[in-house]
Formats: sequence, structure tokens, C-alpha cells
Amino acid sequence: MSRSTGNNLRITRRRMMAGTAGLGLASIGMPAVLRAQNQTLKIGILHPVTGGLAYEGEQSRKGALLALEEINAAGGIKSMGGAKLEAILADAQSKPEVGAAEVDRLAEAGVLAIQGPYASGIALATTQAAAKHNLPHLVDVGVVDQIVTRGLPNTFRFAPGFGKVTSFALEALQKINAAAGNPAKTAVIVHEDGAFGAGMAKLLNEKLPGLGIQVLQTLSHPTPQRDFTNIALQIRQANPDLIIPSNYKNDFILMARTLRQQRVRPKVANYALLGGAASNVAFAKQYPDAAEYMMDCNHWYNPTKELSKAFAKKVAEKGWDLTYEVMLNYSCMRVLADALERAAAPDRAKITSALASSTYNDHIMPYGPTKFVNGQNEGAQPANTQILKGNIEVIYPNEFASANTVFPIPQNG
Repeated sequence: MSRSTGNNLRITRRRMMAGTAGLGLASIGMPAVLRAQNQTLKIGILHPVTGGLAYEGEQSRKGALLALEEINAAGGIKSMGGAKLEAILADAQSKPEVGAAEVDRLAEAGVLAIQGPYASGIALATTQAAAKHNLPHLVDVGVVDQIVTRGLPNTFRFAPGFGKVTSFALEALQKINAAAGNPAKTAVIVHEDGAFGAGMAKLLNEKLPGLGIQVLQTLSHPTPQRDFTNIALQIRQANPDLIIPSNYKNDFILMARTLRQQRVRPKVANYALLGGAASNVAFAKQYPDAAEYMMDCNHWYNPTKELSKAFAKKVAEKGWDLTYEVMLNYSCMRVLADALERAAAPDRAKITSALASSTYNDHIMPYGPTKFVNGQNEGAQPANTQILKGNIEVIYPNEFASANTVFPIPQNG
């Protein structure tokens, strides 16, 4: 080998090493964009998909996953290079302690935020557990106001609590009753005995007398309740103008069917607050005789908005029941994606801060802009619905109404 050849080899090797080093630096820099594009952002979706609340939990999960799929299909989180959302599913098994344990598991799995868990009792446990991990927790339903009054900076509730729901429901009832000549003067309250139902009953007992409506009886029951015959007989004896139920879906259906079978009906109306099936299309279709004219103040979407109509069409195409659990979780995932977009980094603290400063307004609910004050979305409000000819119709507020109220209900049906 000549000297010049050796030098050429050495130069060539040096050049190759320099070029390799350059490629190495480029692999650290340039592929960062590629890594961001391939990055997935883990989101915990936690609901009770087994146990007594399995139906509600499954409906909630469907709504969250539908929105997640749409967000990914639209390009993911653009501020993070099109990062896709990855659902990490968890089952609270309808038990608060299991929900809390699942939060610990999700935190260990590296989720950036948690959405769920539907029920108030579970939410009280899961938000406390999430606080230990500084993990942002977007609560979908969970109406007990203690969820957001404990000062947990990581907790955000999208839907209104039962304090606001009750105030809204009583305002609507007063207007509906006055427009009909004030036929409703007495009521019987029927509620599940957990945090949600008991809290609602307490507020109703405090507020109804101020509207000129006497509470004749307050009847509680466990979840699940196997037989409503005795409650039906007590309602018949009281003979109220209004029956006001607050309970979960299966109990509500059994109660409504029992009242129908026992020929027990209020003189004016069934006026539910957060009734578990009074705003449920499946109940309206499967049990039309028991469901017809049921009124409810509950979470419901804005039927006058094009985005809402498109959402309802997708739900129908999938063969799902159109329920508020699907609506709220669909909406929550979109709010969370907006926060991720503005956080621009897979960082829990930044996501918490982004949620706290949310002004998100592109949703299907009859809400104003999303604004969290001490964790509560001040833009949230319920809607009054009534089952008419097998359909769930919005009857109040008027700007979202799709039908006129039937009040009092016919007594010969």
C-alpha cells in the first residue's frame, strides 16, 4: 500500500466518522419531529363497566372513545407533532375503593390525565387518589358538589352539580307550574340512598316549600332496589300532585314500571331530577306506557346545534343508546384534547394549568364557554326534557326546546 493510499484511507475514515457523527446528531435533532408524530399520549378512561352501574359505565366509555377516535383521525394533538391519544381503560367495578386503586394503576402506567368515573361516590375516591399523583382528573358527571369543594387543584368537573341542577329544576318547575295555573301543590320524593340521591332529597326538602309545594313524604331506597311495590303503595296513599324521583337507570325503570302496573300516577306530573332513565331513549322505546310524559331535569345535549345533530347521527349509526353518559364523555374528551393542545407538552402540571384556563366552546351541550372556577365548569347547565311519543324532547330552556311541555299530564292514559 502506498503512503498516499494510506493517507487517503485515513482521510476517508475521518470523513466517514465525521459524517457518522453528523448523522448521530441529526438522529437526536431531526427525528424529534418524527418521534413526536409517532408519540402517543396515554389518557386514563375510568368508569364502572361491571357491577350495578355497568350500563352507565359502558355508555360513558363509548362516548370517550368516540371522541378520542375523532381527535386522532383529525390529526391528533398538533402542538405535539400530531401525537395520538391512547386510551388506557380502567374499571371501577361500581366500587369507590376499586376506583381509587385503578387511579394508582393508571398513574403507574404513565397516563397524563384521567376522565371519568360517572358516579359521585366513585368520583369522591378517584379525585382524592389522583391528587396524590398530581394527575389532572376531568370528572364527567359526579353531581355531588363535595367533589369540587375540597380544594383539589387537579379536579375539574365538566357537568353541573346537583346544587345547580336543583336550582335550575325548581326554577323551571315554578315557571311550568305557573303557566298551567299552579296545579302542583304537593309532592313525594323518591331517591336512592347514596350521596347523589340523599343530597338531592335534602335540597328538595329545603326548597320546595318556598315554591308553595308541600313535601308529603320522602322515600329512600338502596341501589339496587329489587322491589318497588311498597314504595308504590306509599305513593298511592299520599296521592301527590308530583312524584319526584332521583335514582339510577335500572331502579328508575323498575320504579316506573311498578307504578304503571299498580296504577299509581301523580295528579299532575312525574318530575324527575337526574332521573336515571327519564332521559334515556332505550327506556322511552322499550317501555312506552311507563315512560310517556316523564319529565326530567338532567344532562342533555343541545338538539338545535348542527354539531349535536352530527353527533347523534354517529351514535345512531353505531347502534348505541343516545344517553347523557355518551354525550358528556364525548364532550369531556374534546375539552381534554383542547387542554393538551394548549399545554403543548406531555406534562401533567401543564395540562392541569391548561384545563384551569379553558375557554373551550365547541361542544354539543347547551353550555356557555367552559370556564373552571375552583374546579367547577361555570358554563354548564342542565336541560328539562320530557318523553313525548317515545322521543326525548327538550322543553326548557326555550332557546333549546324541541317540543312544548305537557303539564298536567292526561289522567286517562
